[in-house]
Amino acid sequence: MIKSYCANLLNAWDRFWFNQADCFVLCVMRILVGIMLVYTHCVWSKELMTFFADSGVLARDYTQALHGNSWFAWSHFYWFQSPTMLWVVHAFAIVIFAMFTLGIFTRATGILSFLLVVSYANRAAGALFGLDQMNAYLTMYLAIAPCGHALSVDAWMRTKRGLAPLPQVTTWANVAIRLLQCHLCVIYFFAGTGKLLGPAWWGGEAIWMSFASYEYQSIDMTWMVHYPLVMNAITLSTLLWEVSYAYLVWPKMTRPIMVGMAILVHAGIGLTMGMITFGYIMIVANVAFISSALLRKVLRQPVQPPTSP
Repeated sequence: MIKSYCANLLNAWDRFWFNQADCFVLCVMRILVGIMLVYTHCVWSKELMTFFADSGVLARDYTQALHGNSWFAWSHFYWFQSPTMLWVVHAFAIVIFAMFTLGIFTRATGILSFLLVVSYANRAAGALFGLDQMNAYLTMYLAIAPCGHALSVDAWMRTKRGLAPLPQVTTWANVAIRLLQCHLCVIYFFAGTGKLLGPAWWGGEAIWMSFASYEYQSIDMTWMVHYPLVMNAITLSTLLWEVSYAYLVWPKMTRPIMVGMAILVHAGIGLTMGMITFGYIMIVANVAFISSALLRKVLRQPVQPPTSP
């Protein structure tokens, strides 16, 4: 009995990671993530010298000290000092992000995009928040995924040349999707359990405290002070959703509820607290739990058969 149980467990583990999957969801995520990469790094252009030049507010010694002077925290910005070269390498990065979004030399531009995102983050340590971490997390897995096999210039060029299309249902697509999903569950689990340490969440006051903060307010929600029970319900339901996400997002019956809640929560954060970019990227991360079949149906793309073993 034990031997049979272990064999079934190993088979389930094998199916979870190494079944074939449609890469279409990864291709959609590549476009959505790429748009954010282009946007966020274009925003850096407004204060490029302020944050990336040694004469700016984030001196090299400061950022390196934040990383404990570890060689892991490398950045290509440490190699260039002149304003001209800083602008050149910055423009190069934006071009790479745009090529990745469009699916041009996707595998190469995907890897370069990930390295560039990490490089920017290492150099601008102290001026980052969750959006930058989510950009790096999503780009890392997309860089190793077959995310250019559809909805890309690469795929279009193969068709124009009369070449066989790249396989869209592969084992590697499933591995990349599982990595994205598992990592997202870890993020929500620790974010939720971390909130359990805060008395404001237990007391149902946390959401109201966010609404009452003028620092992050983009829409005036202070009128909710007249509905304390509603605020408590929103706070506690948000906490329950975040803590249970890692468990309830896997069953097909509860997955739509978990993903739907994620869209509502992050859209609400984006609209009411001025964190539109963070809300957007979190919704994009949840696309990993949407089936490729549904996305193909919505976008009117033909369903692809599995590839041969």
